[in-house]
Amino acid sequence: MLKIAVPNKGSLAETAAQMLDEAGYRGRRDSKELIVVDARNEVEFFFLRPRDIATYVGSGALDVGITGRDLLLDSGSPAIEIAGLGFARSTFRFAGPAGRFSSASDLAGLRVASSYTGLVERHLAEHGVEARLVRLDGAVESAVRLGVADAVADVVETGATLRAQGLEVFGEPILSSEAVLITNEAGARGADEPGLSTLKRRLDGVIVARDYVLVDYDIERSRLEAAIEVAAGFESATVSPLRDPDWAAVRVMVHRDETNHVMDALADVGARAIIVTRIHAARI
Repeated sequence: MLKIAVPNKGSLAETAAQMLDEAGYRGRRDSKELIVVDARNEVEFFFLRPRDIATYVGSGALDVGITGRDLLLDSGSPAIEIAGLGFARSTFRFAGPAGRFSSASDLAGLRVASSYTGLVERHLAEHGVEARLVRLDGAVESAVRLGVADAVADVVETGATLRAQGLEVFGEPILSSEAVLITNEAGARGADEPGLSTLKRRLDGVIVARDYVLVDYDIERSRLEAAIEVAAGFESATVSPLRDPDWAAVRVMVHRDETNHVMDALADVGARAIIVTRIHAARI
């Protein structure tokens, strides 16, 4: 059986569980369950702390896992990222007192507080900067005000929390993170190719189903090419004849964020009966 590590709590857990459910896998019925066997799909799910998942997968104890790119890189595990999953996106950046710093090189010889010291240490080393790292498990943004550090490195969304502490981001982003699917060297070589490839294909299908919709419309054949220029489809538009030989029915996949713009543009070139349908599942 393919052994899969899944986050048991935190920001990654709920969406990861939803994706696996949409991909046709059995979820846990009780939040206290640590192991769930899905015999039909020949997989076992192990519910673990997100920070530990890369270690278990990298060691070979488990075959594949879902975690954050930031947690993977911070762990120092030999686990390998094989796919981004499109959720839990965040940016990891340095922040310090307003106006004091402009780049990572300004941190030389100073104290930098973070919950991801492994990640920060490697980033600083890549830029030739030596700094003293202070590991904190939470409330990193308070470290400067409390005198524990001169700057911090943390996940930044809007920056409001940092500004409330008198801090501002500076320098280039350390990392752009998201939830990722990871495996180990054996998985990357295809030692369990059927189970792992099926999992990846199913998750890819969930991502496509979430990101795209189907758009159907009728169009005069004389305007068909103009309509297809508006929305060419994922690979190519599906064009079907109607009873009236001067008209055709068209179906295309459109990115969900562009739906209303595409509908407006199609209407402008003469499309009629424009209908949008959500995609429940997909295989691309």
